[in-house]
Amino acid sequence: VEEQRARWERKQIRTAKELLETEHKYLEQLDLMVTFFVKILKAKGTLKPAVLETIFGPLESIYSASLVLSLHLERGNLGHGVENFCLSLDIYGHYAENLEQANKTLKDQLRKNKSFRRFKKLQEARPQFEGKKLEDLLLLPLQRLHQYQHFFRDLLENTHINSTVYQKLAGAVKSVSEVSQWVQDIIHERENSLQLLRVQKLLKGQKAQILTPGRWYIREGWLLVVPSKGEELKRRMFFLFSDIFVATKPCHPLHLLNSNKLACQAVYPLHQCTVDKVFGHTQSQGGLLSLSFPQKTLLLMSSDQQDINDWYQSLTAAVR
Repeated sequence: VEEQRARWERKQIRTAKELLETEHKYLEQLDLMVTFFVKILKAKGTLKPAVLETIFGPLESIYSASLVLSLHLERGNLGHGVENFCLSLDIYGHYAENLEQANKTLKDQLRKNKSFRRFKKLQEARPQFEGKKLEDLLLLPLQRLHQYQHFFRDLLENTHINSTVYQKLAGAVKSVSEVSQWVQDIIHERENSLQLLRVQKLLKGQKAQILTPGRWYIREGWLLVVPSKGEELKRRMFFLFSDIFVATKPCHPLHLLNSNKLACQAVYPLHQCTVDKVFGHTQSQGGLLSLSFPQKTLLLMSSDQQDINDWYQSLTAAVR
């Protein structure tokens, strides 16, 4: 038991040391951003205060919280330092919420504000930034949040359950996991919105309204439609969302405006759909799916066995 405790203690000391070293590096980067961007921009008045606030969000508060944490770690106050730091973790969630608007505003200012464009280029050329662009630097807090998760978990795993520090570290792991999940949800929602927008732009006209609140993009791909009568197979592009299944076909390649777009042929609601594998259970080439809707039955085929299996799983999960 004593040997085990000694091993835990050595690992904990190593992890705490690494946490402090990386915190110093992180602080240094935050300090460069605050000094060479935020403070100088404030002093020069290159950007309006509201615009500056939108681009950098609560960056100065993040810097302050990190500074306090590093001071506690330097003094060996691991438990208290981590516990105190977690009280201000919400600012990372707010920072993530603001990031999309921050990037949008940054692009906007670079397009229309010549003096800001020149200023940004000048600051990024400083050797301290090691060739990093402001856009990359703005992602640092979210990357650091991910690292905190690993550090706090490692510290907890190498702390005895009866130790006074254990409960504080357990609370820190819980807090950082919750905020990380909050940030992940924000990222997923943003990615989903971009996918919905991309598909909407791909479709000719407004027959299918893809941009709907609460809708989630799942997948897309080419499948062969087997007609009910003895006609030839039709190759169609399908889009699967959380509530609808959309069938499309390419517009004419010589069309002046829509040559690279898709024409929506049908939108099938999934709440009244049943999905069956007609064949594709064995290791044969490809497979056939049957999708039954109240007014229509679709037979969809692929020559790729894995592809038809993936579609089957995605469709049954979406319907369920």
